[in-house]
Amino acid sequence: MTPPLSTRPFKVALGAQAAATIAIAIVAGAWAGRDAALSALLGGTINLVAEVLYGLTIGIVNPSTPTGTVFALLRAEASKVALIVFQLWLVLTMYEITVLVFRLAFIVRD
Repeated sequence: MTPPLSTRPFKVALGAQAAATIAIAIVAGAWAGRDAALSALLGGTINLVAEVLYGLTIGIVNPSTPTGTVFALLRAEASKVALIVFQLWLVLTMYEITVLVFRLAFIVRD
């Protein structure tokens, strides 16, 4: 079985998702400022990283039965969801600290 990360459809999907993340970050930055652009980038990156983990998890196993295939897909999806939840928690806890530090830096600079 070909590892999913090396297949063309997976690469196209990741590329399209990355392009959409960048485009939305640009629009958000133009519309609502730097914090909105950073938020859009972080949100899109969370999903990109989770998709890569999904591909890696699927590529590890080579199931020989339909049941094995279903369990492999469920394992990959569960790992993806767990990583998304963890990354969201990480971003939400660290984002406020980061914004505070940047704002303090601009205040001190002025």
